[in-house]
Amino acid sequence: MLSNSAPYINGKQRYAVNGVSYVPADTPLKIADYFKIPGVFNLGSIPTWPSSGNNAYFQTSVMAANFREYVEIVFQNWEDTVQSWHIDGYSFFVVGMNGGQWTPASRSSYNLRDTVARCTTQVYPRSWTAIYMALDNVGMWNIRSENWARQYLGQQFYLRVYSPANSWRDELPIPKNALLCGRARGRHTRPF
Repeated sequence: MLSNSAPYINGKQRYAVNGVSYVPADTPLKIADYFKIPGVFNLGSIPTWPSSGNNAYFQTSVMAANFREYVEIVFQNWEDTVQSWHIDGYSFFVVGMNGGQWTPASRSSYNLRDTVARCTTQVYPRSWTAIYMALDNVGMWNIRSENWARQYLGQQFYLRVYSPANSWRDELPIPKNALLCGRARGRHTRPF
């Protein structure tokens, strides 16, 4: 379950997902992941369920997932504005939406027959939207608000979909002419 919020952190307006306001790392996440550079991000640095209370904090938030899993994501919106969420690299099926708090009993109202594949969905004020998504694309994928101010001020995170196969069939390598910056400066991609 992913819940958006608008906390104040250090006296300034920020936006968050499950109480975590995203801050960019000093090295692009995909490059840090490719070279296994420690300290750029931590898997599991964003909770998979909203926390109670108002203890929002800054983090380069990355959630871990496994290749070929099939997941249910519920977007919960307790604010008074419509939220629009986008997931890079994926299409998903919107299976349900309703007002109020989502509960496991909400699954009984899901549309499992003729859903539409989308990459962006809306969540109405004080409502929820549920999606099903097949994790068939290895990589580091951004999940974010489509409201640019909210995205810039932290309402986003990354989903790292991992495959132990490390195969070009699942994910192509970084191009040999990629610009390596941050903590990856001075490293080399591949010789060909």
